[in-house]
Amino acid sequence: MPISLIAALFLLIATAYASVGFGGGSSYNALLVLSGMDFHAIPAIALSCNILVVSGGVYHFSKAGHLDFRVLMPFVILSVPMAWLGGHLQVSEHAFIGILGLALLATSMQMAWNALHTPVRQPEREFKPWLIGLPAGGFIGLVAGVAGIGGGIFLAPLLYLVGWAHPRKIAALSSGFILVNSIAGLAGQLTKPGLLSPAGQWLASWPLFLAVIAGGQIGSRLGTRVLPETWVHRLTALLVFYVAVRLLLKWVELT
Repeated sequence: MPISLIAALFLLIATAYASVGFGGGSSYNALLVLSGMDFHAIPAIALSCNILVVSGGVYHFSKAGHLDFRVLMPFVILSVPMAWLGGHLQVSEHAFIGILGLALLATSMQMAWNALHTPVRQPEREFKPWLIGLPAGGFIGLVAGVAGIGGGIFLAPLLYLVGWAHPRKIAALSSGFILVNSIAGLAGQLTKPGLLSPAGQWLASWPLFLAVIAGGQIGSRLGTRVLPETWVHRLTALLVFYVAVRLLLKWVELT
């Protein structure tokens, strides 16, 4: 698959994910796996794209008053070191594709749910971030570091489940969570020993980084002002589900 086509797809993914506070790491990973790239370099590239996308989201959500850093802190205290550890761990291609496929499947299910159910504005429930944030953040951080994602696709459903806040605040918290975990996970990936270091291919992927910067700016601006159109969520969920199935079938072949 030519780099120009991958860059165009990355731009679309970044726009769609940034509008709801995500970075798109799972989908970047999947496209690179299906393109045949060496899987050792894939997580570092996807995490870098995550950082570039959600940095804009964190800025725009903070400026709009949706991101509360005091609530974010309990989630990242354990997630950051665990994301670094997950990124530094040596995992097989079989394990990497399996974890990534399940992450994408969870993403598609969440997107489909959001597209099919109009959120009802209710009073925000009492929320104790330290009670939920420490254990959830640590577990999500480890999985995120291994899979080369930011972990927002696991955090957001949890926050919706406990009924903490309206969608924009959850999207804002997810953006901050993804940013710090992606930085920690990338540090872990780039410090892997010897031949496992992905630094060479990571530097050669600069066209993809430019594409997600543009897409992230477009999506994050949309997300702070209006909720994305329902049909966009449905189409994205369908596409992500298709890619998840492709990856899981590849995982079965490797088993």
